Amino acid sequence: MFVDSHCHLSDPSLLNRIGDVRAAMAEHHVDRALCICTTLEEFNTVHGLALSHGDLWCTVGVHPDNEGVQEPTVDDLVSRSALPRVVALGETGLDYYRLNGRSVADMAWQRERFARHIQAALQTGLPLVVHTRSASEDTLAVLRHEGQGQVRGVFHCFTETKAVAAAALDLGFDISFSGILTFRNAEDLRDVARMVPLERCLIETDSPYLAPMPHRGKPNQPAWVSHVGLKLAELKGLPVEQVAAATTANFERLFTRAQA
Repeated sequence: MFVDSHCHLSDPSLLNRIGDVRAAMAEHHVDRALCICTTLEEFNTVHGLALSHGDLWCTVGVHPDNEGVQEPTVDDLVSRSALPRVVALGETGLDYYRLNGRSVADMAWQRERFARHIQAALQTGLPLVVHTRSASEDTLAVLRHEGQGQVRGVFHCFTETKAVAAAALDLGFDISFSGILTFRNAEDLRDVARMVPLERCLIETDSPYLAPMPHRGKPNQPAWVSHVGLKLAELKGLPVEQVAAATTANFERLFTRAQA
């Protein structure tokens, strides 16, 4: 019924109890989950999860926040993306939230890393899983310049404005909403969710982070993507079954390799 389009099952809090995690998914009618790669060093673990379990798929990429890790080349990304059950590139993008005394100009390495992921997407035809935080203007600019209108993907765990959402949609990207949608102080984000057409919406947990209400403060898990779906249905004024079917269809359209 539901699909969790973004989770981090390589995190020890989830990896060490993967059987229970998958059982909870089944109990809550979550049919599939996409395991996100954030470093090349963790790729084998993430890929191993996807190879071992028929309800899991994975990506390959290096998160913009990660420093002191193996820097990906385009060939690194392209070669790994050809492996079975790898369906997308990322998580990639830009994050200026913690500059730690650096300027935006000093973050050129992030923009260069992001550009390599876009180049890999152009070569493979695979979608991008985009992370942006305190960097939406540059994220959109790099996508426009490097992607030349030829790349697709999703802005995951969306927390930006309606204007940024509209720009992402204009570029052909979908918008994914997380448990933040259920937070008390997230009315601006709920307005964005009301605006984004259902046929362009995905839902996710970003597990083990950002557990939705009523589980806030606990380690998140893919089973709880159902709460995000329920909130999105409430905001759209639609039956939850319709939202579940639509977001699942959107997932399958975007991540064409991740068929049930």
